[in-house]
Amino acid sequence: MLVKMLHEKGLKSEHAYTAAFASIGLSVLSWYGSLKAEPAGMARADRWGIFVGEWAPSFFALGLALANYERDHEPLHSPAH
Repeated sequence: MLVKMLHEKGLKSEHAYTAAFASIGLSVLSWYGSLKAEPAGMARADRWGIFVGEWAPSFFALGLALANYERDHEPLHSPAH
């Protein structure tokens, strides 16, 4: 299972959620950068922003899958008495 392999390699749900939020910010930056730097105008900037923005749902879904795996497979910590 892919989620198990990623978890064993050290990827945690927090990492995927961070990547999702970062991709949202990168989407805005790529849109703005393309709008200002390229002569193609708004259409090209919109395509760049949408392309990068499409990564966020994938990262959120991966984060949710990892969170479910962590909940079901990591040992519970007992409080110290």
